[in-house]
Amino acid sequence: MASLAAEGPLKGIRVLEFTGLGPAPFCAMLLSDLGADVIAVDRAGAPAPGADLVTRRGRLHLPLDLKSPEDNRLCLDLFERAEIVLEGFRPGVMERLGLGPDVALARNPALVYGRMTGWGQSGPYAPMAGHDINYLAITGALHAIGPAERPVPPLNLVGDFGGGALYLAMGVLAALLHARETGEGQVVDAAISDGAASLMAMLYGYLGGGRWRDAREANRLDGGAHFYGTYRCADGEWIAIGAIEPQFYGELLARLEISDADFEAQLDFRRWPSLRDKLQARFAERTRAEWCALLEGTDVCFAPVLSMTEAPSHPHNRARQAFVTRDGIAQPAPAPRFGATPGMIQAGASGDDEVADRLSRWGVAARRRD
Repeated sequence: MASLAAEGPLKGIRVLEFTGLGPAPFCAMLLSDLGADVIAVDRAGAPAPGADLVTRRGRLHLPLDLKSPEDNRLCLDLFERAEIVLEGFRPGVMERLGLGPDVALARNPALVYGRMTGWGQSGPYAPMAGHDINYLAITGALHAIGPAERPVPPLNLVGDFGGGALYLAMGVLAALLHARETGEGQVVDAAISDGAASLMAMLYGYLGGGRWRDAREANRLDGGAHFYGTYRCADGEWIAIGAIEPQFYGELLARLEISDADFEAQLDFRRWPSLRDKLQARFAERTRAEWCALLEGTDVCFAPVLSMTEAPSHPHNRARQAFVTRDGIAQPAPAPRFGATPGMIQAGASGDDEVADRLSRWGVAARRRD
């Protein structure tokens, strides 16, 4: 298999990933998509990742037994050549393996050591197991999402990937800028609970300013408002409406030929339930395709609610090439877009098998033969 040919704004940056679950691999995928040279240290004996493990695409997968002295020494060598390390284990695991940040930074003082956990490296919850739903629960985010009757986990997008992987990526790249300027590396402690709380900044501001009710389905953005939500069509499919601003709301009413005076009180939350019922009755008159024909291309703030099997073939996504097919798997393309240095998927989840060549390019194999 051919060696990876990196392209993108991060081309030339070497990243050493200790493979874990969820957000850390997703972060490594993002860095790889933007051109970073990523070596993923997998657990020895673990099966090679299949093509459907999309978040493990784009890097060399190197199976190692971290309790083996020889493999442990190889990791120490890789520390010296890497600029960024990513690990997503519970606090203390890497230290017990002799591969913690103190050891790594002693070998490479300019190294950025990114640590991805749910609860962070410190605090009463730090030693506890958890998952996305738990991390959201203590930030106020989970309480705010779902119908009035109960909170609903928003997949694992807000915690693992939004509050976790994206904050880790931002953190290690910011620390890399500092390291290149000063020669000083550091530890980046990325906790999913911290990131999820940060994502709630706007809503906490609204709450403090009296513009947010601390309840579900009671606000403009949480499904409470009739002008911001989803509606079922005559064929059982769904559409999404987000007509918040007065001009967009006015166009919505005009396109739907609604003259009911009750709709003039757009922001009176006491009327929202009845207005939602009226809108639901209106949208139930036509199929999703008919509403697309009427509302697409307007400023109603409209979109069809597509399934995952439908989304890749939608005309807008096709025009943007938002999805690609790799190894028979439809998957999101690298994002965001760069005008001068576009990213690319360097390899499928199985990576490449030229281990010796890749390590040699990192300058590691030659030292191991000394």
